[in-house]
This record gives sequence, C-alpha cells and structure tokens, in this order.
Amino acid sequence: MPALGLQTYIWNNNIRSALLLIGFPILLLGMVFFLTLGMIWTGMLPPGYEYGGSVPFALHLMVSAAPLALLVACVWFVIAYFFNQAIIDFATGSRPVSREELPEVYNLLENLCISRGLRMPTLRVIEADGMNAFASGLHEGRFSVTVTRGLLESLDRDELEAVLGHELTHIINRDVRTMVVAAIFAGIITLICQIIYRSILWGGVWSGGRSDRRNGNFGLFLLIAMVVGAVGYFLAIVIRMAISRTREYVADAGSVELTHNPDAMISALQKVSGHAHLEAPESMRAMFLEDDDEGIMGLFATHPPVGKRIEALTRYAGGRVFEPRPVARSAEAVSATTEGPWGDHADGGSSSAGPWG
Repeated sequence: MPALGLQTYIWNNNIRSALLLIGFPILLLGMVFFLTLGMIWTGMLPPGYEYGGSVPFALHLMVSAAPLALLVACVWFVIAYFFNQAIIDFATGSRPVSREELPEVYNLLENLCISRGLRMPTLRVIEADGMNAFASGLHEGRFSVTVTRGLLESLDRDELEAVLGHELTHIINRDVRTMVVAAIFAGIITLICQIIYRSILWGGVWSGGRSDRRNGNFGLFLLIAMVVGAVGYFLAIVIRMAISRTREYVADAGSVELTHNPDAMISALQKVSGHAHLEAPESMRAMFLEDDDEGIMGLFATHPPVGKRIEALTRYAGGRVFEPRPVARSAEAVSATTEGPWGDHADGGSSSAGPWG
C-alpha cells in the first residue's frame, strides 16, 4: 500500500511492524529446517526413508521443533516489549535526564509536544562527542528522545529544536515502533548467526584431529551451516532495510512543520554530517538521526545521503543553504530564549519562517 497521506503512512508502519513480528519465528523455523537438512545429507541424522526422503523428514523435524521456536520467539517478544529501552540504554550508554539537568532542552521538547497535544517523551542523553539523536519506544508513555552531548554542545537553539522536531515526528508517525522492533530482531538474528559461526570454528578445531570416514561429512555440514549463517546475517540486513529510507525525508518535513524553520534543519544536517559516529550495534543505527556508515557503495545504507535530504528541504520546504552557523550560545543558555508552545520567543521575537510561516 503506497503511503498517500500521514494516516496511510502510519498504517504502513503498523503493517511493517506486524510483518516483522510474524516473520521472526518463521525465520527461526527456516534456519532449523536447513540445518536439519544439512545434518541429514551429511549422515549426522538418519535419512528418513520412512518419511519419504530427506526433505520430508526435515520438514517433519521442523514441525516438531515449531513449538520450541514459537516459545523462543514469544520469550524474546516479552523481553523486547518490557526491556527494549533497557537494551537500548545498555547498548548506547544513554540515560534519562530530568528538567533540572537540562532545562533548556527539556523546555524545547516540551513546547513541541504541547503544540501537537502529545504526551512528553522521556528525555535521554548519551555522553559522547558524536553528534546524533534518536527516538525509541513502542507505545504511548514509553517513548524516549535521546541526544548526544556532542549534539547539545555543537548546535544552536534553532538547530537543536529542529532535531528534536525530527525525532518527535518519528514518534508521531510510528516510525519509532518499526525501528525498535527491527533493531531488536535484527540484533537477535545476528547473534544467532554469530553462534552458528563460532560453533563452526569450534567444530573445526575439535574435528581437526579426526581421521574417520565421517570427517568429510562433518566438513560438508560445516559448509552448509556457514551458508545458513550467512543467509541469516543477510536477512538481518534486509530487516533493517525493511524500514524505508523515506522515513527520514518525512521526519525532516515533520520537523519543518513543527518549527516552521527549514533553514535550521538544513544547518543541523550540515553540522551533523561527517560527525555522527556513535558506538552502538549495527542493528540500531537505523534509528539514528544520521549514520555515516553507507555499507557497500551505499547499497545497505539505512539513511539517504545528507545532500539529498538538504536538497529536498530546499526544493519542497523553501529552505536555504548557508554556511553552517556557529554556536551562538552554550546549551545551558538556550532556555533564555525558549519558545512558547505556539512558536513565539520569550523575548518577543520569532524564529525564521518556513513555507507555512
């Protein structure tokens, strides 16, 4: 279903999340099937002639393993549902902060939420120099917006507000739910593939001194297991790619709609580009404001190039490209000119207007 409007776009995100939830146990069963088939072909399991051959026998064993695979999937679903933010905090080093710790940033985010009638997400910070941000959470009351210390120290007030608007749009559009589900499932699939790979290495070590007639069959099984692991790892990449890169263009546009300031979003992207590195698992990088890792010739990039995002903002949002603005004030001084919920500055001025302002 093509995304023709905001509500359709949200429905598409919900459908993607459901497909990921359904696809996870199916992928586990598929890996069990091919590993079992490899064990039959290499003589590590009986040929299963009574079932009509190796393939029907492998299917029978896969069906027998289905309850266990579903149990594993359900356990992981429960863990992901209740502890997804704890997993993200552990992987990225993020921590929640209060209004007292970052009053200026908290006020900016709160004002954006008030303007859209949204419940305030938890504000989190990562003590890292890289300039990045992301939103996380699965449902209302559990959403978070996380920023790095490098971002807070490098962006001025308007640029920071634009980034917060970008991340808040991910929450509004339910991008965040799909990204969290994809990140957690891609992470566990990658972990399973690493277990297979390490088992192959240990299997090669322990079978290295064997000289019986089964050694060649064992080597064939290791080859099959390696192929299954490689395919699983590739599918983990595909899961990350299931989140369309269009989401970043939509979030950039949503930021402009919230702040009426496309120039600030452009300037923020200029500053972040090339300085967004953040130590985190590869499966979580699709959640970030920007990911400098473009993979092989950009084929597996989780984000569109910054240049194209800036081009879209200039073409469709009326933004202008200038030299990146220096930080006029420290993050601690932002609160002195915090906007009210309708976009007016406390000092009576106004931010630069975009195509709606």
